[in-house]
Amino acid sequence: MANTTISRRTLLTALAGAGAAALTGCDPAATPAVADPLPDPLLVAVDGGLTVLRGTDRQTIGAGVATADGRLVYVAAPDGADTALWRVDAGRGDATERVRLPGRWVPQTVSADGRRLALTTERLSVTGDRPAGRDETLVLVADAGGVRQRLRLPGNFVPEAFTHDLAGLFVLEWLPPAAPDHYRVRLVDLASGVAGPLLTRDKTPVPEGAEEEMRGDGRQAVLAPNRTVLYTLYTHQPDHQHTRDRISGRPGSDVHAFVHTLHLEQRWAYCVDLPHPFGEGAADGHAMAITPDGGRLYVADVGSGTVAEISTEDLTVRRTTTLATSGAPAYAAASAKRLFLGSGTGVRAVDLAGLTVTAERVAGDPVTGLVLSPDGSRLYLGHRAAVSWQDPVTGGQLGRAAVPGLVGLHGPARPA
Repeated sequence: MANTTISRRTLLTALAGAGAAALTGCDPAATPAVADPLPDPLLVAVDGGLTVLRGTDRQTIGAGVATADGRLVYVAAPDGADTALWRVDAGRGDATERVRLPGRWVPQTVSADGRRLALTTERLSVTGDRPAGRDETLVLVADAGGVRQRLRLPGNFVPEAFTHDLAGLFVLEWLPPAAPDHYRVRLVDLASGVAGPLLTRDKTPVPEGAEEEMRGDGRQAVLAPNRTVLYTLYTHQPDHQHTRDRISGRPGSDVHAFVHTLHLEQRWAYCVDLPHPFGEGAADGHAMAITPDGGRLYVADVGSGTVAEISTEDLTVRRTTTLATSGAPAYAAASAKRLFLGSGTGVRAVDLAGLTVTAERVAGDPVTGLVLSPDGSRLYLGHRAAVSWQDPVTGGQLGRAAVPGLVGLHGPARPA
């Protein structure tokens, strides 16, 4: 749920045995023969599973879901007809005792503080493909001690996030349930197990029939540093009307991309429209990053070269600029002074004061992720089979390590 270079809720399948090899070896023409030690522990996805890179070592974690800050990871594995569940402190490497969950379950989303986990009976993803048709959804709420609650929801639901107080679960309800092609965000009260509408930004209930129904692609989610607001970027939204437009009776605008803002503590939602040409191009050409203080959210569409700055205080687009275009997938990271955009083999540094490019760097091989170190002194780049790191100011390469089977970067692995 944070500013990650793989989706916050991307569900990871079981790690292949070959992926557990030591952090050494690769194509000598592409990477050094000996890996440089990583200065910071890094949580990454390798061959469908989560792994911590620490120095020159690798700690295989497995199929699971992590908190947005990378501190805690819940891991699940088949245990006969049941599921074994445990929690790993990614920064320290410690793990809790395994508990058994009756039946087969797959981790879906974890609360911002790492205290609760929602599981489903099959692999689902808010930012992935639409679910298969169903008229009932089973959800298990658990923690490191075992099962806390079982939900049997009538309809087709995908868990998205827990409320700040852990009393509710935000979900996407896909409609119609048997042949889903659009969805709306709802809130399940965990005490009653009943799904209902969210609040508006002024904290009033959304009237019946006025809930937003969306079509399109959930590209990426970013959690605010204070863990209270979740921002999700959606693209390709034909015939979409926001709740505010449906309540007022206005026809709304022809929106092709927006940032869905979900307040996990106050339980309201609000959409920030992105101007044309956001959403016109490929979904994977869009990326999003938030500044460390949480005050500014940046959305980039490298297909059109457009970058937008959103004020998270008033939820408006303050500025836009146009940069050079790229046809490759986009990745983003932000410090207090710079926005870093990776696409193809290039990385650009954008000065936040003027939204101008101050440096363009060639990565050598395609970039598959960007992550800043906790102190902001290193910019980590994911590649197809390696991780490299640069000085974010000068762009000079500081090190590189082979990581066979690398899928993407989650973020720093910090102690809980």
